Amino acid sequence: MLTRKIKLWDINAHITCRLCSGYLIDATTVTECLHTFCRSCLVKYLEENNTCPTCRIVIHQSHPLQYIGHDRTMQDIVYKLVPGLQEAEMRKQREFYHKLGMEVPGDIKGEACSAKQHLDPRNGETKADDSSSKETAEERQEEDNDYHRSDEQV
Repeated sequence: MLTRKIKLWDINAHITCRLCSGYLIDATTVTECLHTFCRSCLVKYLEENNTCPTCRIVIHQSHPLQYIGHDRTMQDIVYKLVPGLQEAEMRKQREFYHKLGMEVPGDIKGEACSAKQHLDPRNGETKADDSSSKETAEERQEEDNDYHRSDEQV
């Protein structure tokens, strides 16, 4: 079996956003031409434009945001190729929610087990919920009955 090592530098052009020049975060692809960008970069760009930032093809005259889609495969590739990127991004998102005083969504908390976990505000790490918690039963009941979506909707 022939294996060849490839340096990250050699594939950087394929896993970086052409708008911000950083690694793809929340990779999003234009369905018309299949060019990929960070979601936040592309959404911000499409507020003023209706063309692809790379090839300038018209995405849609009036609703270009309806013609972009999350590219999970590309995002998985980026996270696998760039050591520590996913953890750093999750930490940034947790810090963002804490700064705003909002509850951190479950997919960002990184809950690996069914036990309820909370973030330590000092270091952003998760800690298991113990029975000596100061949270009352009423507060837990309210939280369990909250069926509102916590993800950003574009």
